[in-house]
Amino acid sequence: MKRVVWSIAVFTAVTFFFGGIYTAYAASLEEAKALGEKAAAYVKANGKEKGAAELNNAKGQFVKGEMYVTLHDFKGVFLANPVAPAIVGQNHYDLKDPDGKYFVREMIDIAKTKGSGWMEYMWTNPATKKLQAKKSWVQRVEGTEMFTLSGIFQ
Repeated sequence: MKRVVWSIAVFTAVTFFFGGIYTAYAASLEEAKALGEKAAAYVKANGKEKGAAELNNAKGQFVKGEMYVTLHDFKGVFLANPVAPAIVGQNHYDLKDPDGKYFVREMIDIAKTKGSGWMEYMWTNPATKKLQAKKSWVQRVEGTEMFTLSGIFQ
């Protein structure tokens, strides 16, 4: 439990710190889905190590204004996060949003059972610093036990 609380605190602090890297780019659900699919294809084509390195790049091709892509494994471990590098390597399987939703577990379930799909949860928007609903696209990296996540705040 301490690790989950610590993870939330670190993510919030890093989110506030990196809030300045965002622009006024307003993403759509279609763009979020396309970016997540593109990132999954990139990881599949280039492998876990090179894929994670690119997804960890805050100025890379998988960061578009407020929208960015993260990479996770089926155990709930962050493999890449361009706006919160401090949480890479941490396991968030038991993390809940403020409404008590185990959203990482839901992401894993979507990736395992469907391969891809939309899900919603509450999270702090790095641009506004406010808690908001976030709709995210889960995209399994084909042939692996990893998935990308990309979304927009509602």
